[in-house]
Amino acid sequence: MRILVTGAAGFIGAHLCQRLLQEGHSVVGIDNLNDYYSPKLKEDRLALLTPHPSFSFVKLDIAEAADLNKLFSDNSFTHVVNLAAQAGVRYSLQNPSAYIQSNIVGFANLLECCRHHSIKHLLYASSSSVYGLNTTMPFSTGHTVDHPVSLYAASKKSNELMAHSYSYLYGLPTTGLRFFTVYGPWGRPDMALYIFTKAILENRPIPVFNQGMLQRDFTYIDDIISGMAPLLDIPPTVDATWSAAAPNPAGSCCPYAIYNIGNNNAVQLIDFIRLLEDALGRKAEISYLPMQPGDVKATYADISPLNALTGFTPKTTLKDGLARFVAWYKEYHSI
Repeated sequence: MRILVTGAAGFIGAHLCQRLLQEGHSVVGIDNLNDYYSPKLKEDRLALLTPHPSFSFVKLDIAEAADLNKLFSDNSFTHVVNLAAQAGVRYSLQNPSAYIQSNIVGFANLLECCRHHSIKHLLYASSSSVYGLNTTMPFSTGHTVDHPVSLYAASKKSNELMAHSYSYLYGLPTTGLRFFTVYGPWGRPDMALYIFTKAILENRPIPVFNQGMLQRDFTYIDDIISGMAPLLDIPPTVDATWSAAAPNPAGSCCPYAIYNIGNNNAVQLIDFIRLLEDALGRKAEISYLPMQPGDVKATYADISPLNALTGFTPKTTLKDGLARFVAWYKEYHSI
């Protein structure tokens, strides 16, 4: 395959590029290297990829249609993975326009390019955030997701709807993956694990929202990549059992699919903190805070459809995953 990976300098993007290169594919990575968090971390991730002869990097923003069109015209991509997005739930309350530009305008540009260049399969990032006000656990792709509680979540739901329209109108095979709290080495500094680790090592209190009454389906990065990579070669087909009278949101009468990709295990946040304390060998000072706007109280993924398709089964325990993150963090920051 000749694969375009957008957001290649990001946490998931860099790990996926490594896996695809190991499998012998040719990869072009793009990223706008914005300063939402440290561009140096993004550049350091890229430094792991650029020595590979089958990898090339182009600094590019998918919201710039002309630049993206030229990239597609200059290359013969067979597959596309879209991981470029403005991330973060809380930041969407402060800077909503960034989410419209990257997650809506950028994704629309990408769909147009895929349509006009006969891409065999578009695999793209959605999010567990789309479940919004849903409280039925575990979250299933068979549930409706019409009540987002943040613009970030709404933008990801919009991506799913936009992808469906292109699958239906133009036969473009699209697969959306709803990620559940991905963590691990090279992770994002705006996520809880990075924030907690930094604060504990600096003897500062960690912020714990909703008085600690939160649950998350923490999923280790290697498990995420093991679930993603095989999907590229399995483009969705028409679901013969799909009915317009009783439509299943996870499939369609066109080549379109949605999957949860998570650990299938909801963990209490306080238990997560205790395991992190063990990995660091230090106790955390906790600052309990109220629920934050845009947050949800719990996430928990039903991964049975993805398991049935590919055999996807997460293998990394939270204890082991946290230990690997802490070891990376200390090495990266020379602690």
